[in-house]
Amino acid sequence: MGTVHAKAQQNEGFGQVGGGLLGLDEPLEFDEEPISKPSIKLNGVRARVDRVHVDGLNRTKDDIIRSAVDDLFHATDFEDVILRAHKVRRALDATGCFRDIGVYIDVSSGPGATPEGLEVTFQVKELSRIVGGINTTVSENEGNLVIGVKMPNVAGRGERLQAEYSVGNRSTSNFSVTAAKPFLRSALTPVLSASVYQQNHEYPWSGYRLLDRGLLLDLAFNTSPATKHNLQWEGLVRETSVLSKNTSFRVRESSGPQMKSVLRHILTIDHRDEPVFPSRGTWLQFSSAVAGLGGGVAHVRTELQAQANATLPQASNVVLQGTCAAGVLHDVFGSELADRFFLGGPASLRGFAQRGVGPRADGLALGGTMYWATGLHVYAPLPFVAGRGGLAELFRSHVFMNAGCLAHPEEGESIVSALSEACVAGGWGWRCGWGAWRASSSTTACRCAPPRGTSLLRACS
Repeated sequence: MGTVHAKAQQNEGFGQVGGGLLGLDEPLEFDEEPISKPSIKLNGVRARVDRVHVDGLNRTKDDIIRSAVDDLFHATDFEDVILRAHKVRRALDATGCFRDIGVYIDVSSGPGATPEGLEVTFQVKELSRIVGGINTTVSENEGNLVIGVKMPNVAGRGERLQAEYSVGNRSTSNFSVTAAKPFLRSALTPVLSASVYQQNHEYPWSGYRLLDRGLLLDLAFNTSPATKHNLQWEGLVRETSVLSKNTSFRVRESSGPQMKSVLRHILTIDHRDEPVFPSRGTWLQFSSAVAGLGGGVAHVRTELQAQANATLPQASNVVLQGTCAAGVLHDVFGSELADRFFLGGPASLRGFAQRGVGPRADGLALGGTMYWATGLHVYAPLPFVAGRGGLAELFRSHVFMNAGCLAHPEEGESIVSALSEACVAGGWGWRCGWGAWRASSSTTACRCAPPRGTSLLRACS
């Protein structure tokens, strides 16, 4: 066994088939019958791993490598060796220490070699001590320039330190410094991180400016390959100010500094084949947060988001996607405008104006304490350029239909009554989005708000 290189044999001279000097247009015919190709079942070839080599290590500690490659020595046949080698490669890649990992399998030789023994070699290239980058992102109809510097594998066991600064075209600016420590030898592969941040955002749709300075502690771990948990504590000092003298009094009531302490749990289950433009699989995220263990804000906030993807039977390159989301905020004391849910825009309810759904005062969005949203999407390759490769493969045609509502019940008002009054629906159009950052163009949309007691179908017809 080993690495085999081969190339097709060239027929030299005047008898070259399929052209050449003689210019033959048809292949020559022979009487020999075609030779059948033997098939070999790899799971029937007994094999074991005698040695594992890892070439290219510089800063990475040996104990991390040993714990990752130990699984290879339990292989019983050649197919098992290949599968376990691929699993080890993914484990090494998950450490965040390497930018390139190659795997080579050869027969064992030298002292201690067994008749069925193999040697597996991993050729790795470690990341540089300092990695930097500049990229752009789009969120809430705003473009951002992001500058980041990262120091990977600081102490040789996957630790990393990174700083990031971003500035947007709407006077938005963010700065954060994060230190992370993975525990690679533990069963759940937990990662502990701490972040110090400052976020400055302007929300002209609601008429206020928000400045947050805080500390975020996060413990992430996996209970299965598709299930991830995040346990977080966040402490922050928040200052809300108005954008202009014409800002509504309802928004001015939320102005001023506040201290907030939050405990949060995020559960993510991801069975999609791709995180961007998936063709099949489901995704579910459930988050619950409790604020009030310190500070002047106390509430319970719960949110659920789900997504399902499937390809159409008659067109394998056309993907049908269904999405839904819902959230409830129960205020105990101190919750202000910045704590509420907002709906509308490409990131929440596509086809509607940014924060265009829900209660308003003097034309400004006030948000709500409960919402639901759902959507049906169809993704297909761009017309006329499908299958040609290149830059066109990063784009998709998108047809969608959205519906949702956002409500803020007054004291004594039932949830059903508040939702029925706030319910809006509609939203259709098309857009082309780039898979790397999911940009979206402006979309045409129709929407309707049924009066109380009127069915949604009759109001939209």
